[in-house]
Amino acid sequence: MKTIRFPHPLVLLVGFILLACLLSYVLPAGVFDRHTDAATGREVVVAGSYHRVAPTPVSPLQALVDIPKGLVDAASVIFLVFLAGGAFTVVDLTGALRRGVDWLLEKFQGREALVIPIISVLFATMGALENMQEEIVPLVPVLLILMRRIGYPTVTAAAVSIGSAAVGAAFSPLNPFQVGIAQKLAQLPLLSGGGFRLVFLVLALAIWIAGTVRYALRHRLPPATAETADPGALAPGRNHGVVLALLFGGFAFFAYGVLELGWEFEQMAALFFTLGVVAGLVGGLGLTGTAEGFIAGFRDIAFSALLIGFARAIFVVLEQGQIVDTIVNSMSAPLAGLPAWTAALGMMGVHTALHLPVPSVSGQAVLTMPLLVPLSDLIGLSRQVTVLAYQYGAGLCELITPTNGALMAIVAACGVRFDEWWKFVFPLYLLLLALAVVAVVVGIAVGI
Repeated sequence: MKTIRFPHPLVLLVGFILLACLLSYVLPAGVFDRHTDAATGREVVVAGSYHRVAPTPVSPLQALVDIPKGLVDAASVIFLVFLAGGAFTVVDLTGALRRGVDWLLEKFQGREALVIPIISVLFATMGALENMQEEIVPLVPVLLILMRRIGYPTVTAAAVSIGSAAVGAAFSPLNPFQVGIAQKLAQLPLLSGGGFRLVFLVLALAIWIAGTVRYALRHRLPPATAETADPGALAPGRNHGVVLALLFGGFAFFAYGVLELGWEFEQMAALFFTLGVVAGLVGGLGLTGTAEGFIAGFRDIAFSALLIGFARAIFVVLEQGQIVDTIVNSMSAPLAGLPAWTAALGMMGVHTALHLPVPSVSGQAVLTMPLLVPLSDLIGLSRQVTVLAYQYGAGLCELITPTNGALMAIVAACGVRFDEWWKFVFPLYLLLLALAVVAVVVGIAVGI
């Protein structure tokens, strides 16, 4: 059977932008009324308020203008990726990262397969805690060094990072940007149903790790020799241990800032910039060497960072055409006439389909939950199951949709074509989707 071959990521995203432009001429414009939700502080739709409005089709010229608008909309994320990527290049030029990889491989000599489960659990935990995605992009060079030294294909670097984080987020019992917002909108206690979700999170992560290990072992290559940067670019006196300590301390402070201080992308970017400067000076690069390291990092990460803005432009076009609400209304309305368990699975399908034009999980929650919660009450479906259907449908779609800018950026940074990623991920996605269906059916049966 001939495998699907996706075009270049930039071509693919521009194609979606032009498709969104075309849809603005084909689909009727319409909107829901909105109000500020007291529990979340976000603008949410009013159920039953959908109405047609005057068409506002987006011309091809305007669609092209929306590309820089998408870059502006995603500016905070893009600059985080640039500054963090620059910081990691500086750290790499000190030689500390490679020394750290050497140490790790020495500890796991003969047990390299354990590296995948350990790293996957770490990223899945961050996905479950704070929906980690774009923050992964700058870490890709480190993961690539590690995987190449073991002899695993480069796709495993994406699998253990963005893949594990997406699985952790989709099945998370406490992800504030996903289950947290959805439970607030459904007027459910926060963390309710946590034990149920945790069971299926463990099962989902086991499936993902097993699939990743199996793929890595089946496609193993001769391990690369220790990679070294240009000797002239390395610092003459390398305090590797101190630089690595700074790196781990920076990660600990990053986690604290995100989870406890409510940091936005700007604060994260400032932390990584500071980390890069201090690491460069401690590592012996000097001011000029540190600056040159940042510039090299900006150059290497530029394509991946810009893909995030191009992906955002798709939603900008759909919003300008006022067809996002039309798509949501046309998909959710048919669920009203279905039995409860069929409607629940139908909701999963709706959320999966909607995640292509609405690639933000939090944005999808505020757009759909006010519509589907009253519907679930009407047909006798548990609100908790309604949240599950949203979590699994939208969350798992993060693994496969090309409108997920972070996914596109990380896959590109790994040097992997998107069709190669799909060939790896799609069978695992189907297994996880089957597990999600089981979770929803069991949830209905036990009455969570």
